[in-house]
Amino acid sequence: MTRFGYGTNGFADHRLEDALAILADLGYDGVALTLDHQHLDPYADGLAARVSALTRLLDRLGLDVVIETGARYLLDPWHKHQPTLVSAEPEGRAARVDLLTRAVRIAADLGAQAVSFWSGAASGDCDSATALDRLAAGCETVLAVAQDAGVVLGFEPEPGMAVDTLDRFAELREVLGRPDGFGVTLDIGHCRCLEPVQVADCVGWVADFLVNVQIDDMRRGVHEHLEFGQGEIDFPPVLRALSEAGYTGLVSVELPRHSHAAVRVAAESLTFLRKADG
Repeated sequence: MTRFGYGTNGFADHRLEDALAILADLGYDGVALTLDHQHLDPYADGLAARVSALTRLLDRLGLDVVIETGARYLLDPWHKHQPTLVSAEPEGRAARVDLLTRAVRIAADLGAQAVSFWSGAASGDCDSATALDRLAAGCETVLAVAQDAGVVLGFEPEPGMAVDTLDRFAELREVLGRPDGFGVTLDIGHCRCLEPVQVADCVGWVADFLVNVQIDDMRRGVHEHLEFGQGEIDFPPVLRALSEAGYTGLVSVELPRHSHAAVRVAAESLTFLRKADG
């Protein structure tokens, strides 16, 4: 059976410890933990002790973990998701690399399945070749740290960003030399939003380097994470494709705008997914 997780960015109004206890009680197998100021702040004092305590809590609750790095205002309180790996300013790119290397070290300490990250959006005057060069340079630095730590990286194509599709991810992977430990985070909703083929076919296409899965409903051409049943995705074929691909990692619900109804949405999501997986 598929192992389902839930993203803490959908529990932004809960203490992290409370969110994890709720998810375990609901029956989730794991958690996609977004490093952020209100949960596990990678820049806070006493981080080592907090990570150690979290390791014990996850073990006690029986939850596996993936590290997510898409916090909105962790690096810049004025600008959402900034700076990025494709920012024009070298110091901005360096700040993002620093965050990702911190995430890798936290993942190593927690025994996380993967660290998930994305490219960021390129500015209007940045051509695709320049964006790819900047992105590859940042990925190489983070990858070196990850390989030393034994941590797997999952790169997520994200609508509206420099790498938005699986084809663009494949291009980046080629530029990097198809390195070990550099796989893809597949957001099922994004496949419906942007990819030209059926969602289940997307799973098959990336099966050989699939290291992390996010799941949500979505409509064609609209990047809005929807509760299950509110979009256009037929989920049983997608979950069958994941099984046939041999994927055994977490499949984590990604509903970052639903914290106001976190407990209800988490409970109903797991019920829906288990039925679709049946």
